[in-house]
Amino acid sequence: MGSLETERTTTGWAARDPSGFLSPYTYALRNTGPEDVFIKVTCCGICHTDIHQTKNDLGMSNYPMVPGHEVVGEVVEVGSDVTKFRVGEVVGVGCVVGCCRGCRPCDTDNEQYCLKKIWSYNDVYTDGKPTQGGFAGSMVVDQKFVVKIPDGMNPEQAAPLLCAGVTVYSPLRHFGLMGSGLRGGVLGLGGVGHMGVQIAKAMGHHVTVISSSDKKRVEALEHLGADEYLVSSDTEGMQKAAESLDYIIDTVPVFHPLEPYIALLKLDGKLILTGVINTPLQFVSPMIMLGRKSITGSFIGSMKETEEILNFCKEKNLSSMIEVVKMDYINTAMERLEKNDVRYRFVVDVAGSKLDL
Repeated sequence: MGSLETERTTTGWAARDPSGFLSPYTYALRNTGPEDVFIKVTCCGICHTDIHQTKNDLGMSNYPMVPGHEVVGEVVEVGSDVTKFRVGEVVGVGCVVGCCRGCRPCDTDNEQYCLKKIWSYNDVYTDGKPTQGGFAGSMVVDQKFVVKIPDGMNPEQAAPLLCAGVTVYSPLRHFGLMGSGLRGGVLGLGGVGHMGVQIAKAMGHHVTVISSSDKKRVEALEHLGADEYLVSSDTEGMQKAAESLDYIIDTVPVFHPLEPYIALLKLDGKLILTGVINTPLQFVSPMIMLGRKSITGSFIGSMKETEEILNFCKEKNLSSMIEVVKMDYINTAMERLEKNDVRYRFVVDVAGSKLDL
């Protein structure tokens, strides 16, 4: 198996400052241990959160920073106590790579809500070294935070499920919204939203896409299988759809009014926020009170839910709509993502890219 004591290095693409510009960066991987899996990265999806983090939008960024938390790769080596994985298997790593393992969230398979969770990047691991993400040649990850990619699933297709896919699946599962016959809404048709439409449809829901323009109508209805399409500025259409939805998955990662969407919910309907927004949102309380409606949030998903969504998508033959790019295109891809100019998720072909220009 080789020694697990020797410190390795790898090359990734890192941001050095809030400009967010990424360039090659070689760094030491943390020492591997008995519970660790050494992974050669195959590909990695690009999430809107990568923009927030590299540009310090949330005021918590540390540099140099290698982003990327939709990571798929091949197991190269395993620690002596690793029981879940074997060399050669295709695996995935999401947003979290550590937790305290002793709090209520950890004890109930909700480790993504652990107050001491460790992020895949822009964080510090238990050994005091910074964590770095999947826009790199390799990673070392505790086996608890690694998932097996189902046999036969395309790695590039699997990558967006590790964040975008589970971000939609987790609240539907938690709030008991997996039964057929429900009427759901998906606000925003991007990386998370396009998976939301497909997942909800596969559960037997009637799905309405809500968007700010008519640009994606054909894609939503004909390619993704949505049942209806609403343009939020269409006053008449929004009024006709009032009190028609059991839930709305709100995927919009920038400031937007909530009241137009609260009005679409039935009695006891839920508006579920999944986008990271760094400015306060507003609404008037009677809109909630007079329909016993809820505004709630959900953050990615647990490791258990990540395994479930991978298997669910394999069983239902669901696939992400992706654009595969090389690492030297990463800065252009980030700029395009910021302008919502992608259908619907960029995935970086890490293994097929030259990392050290």
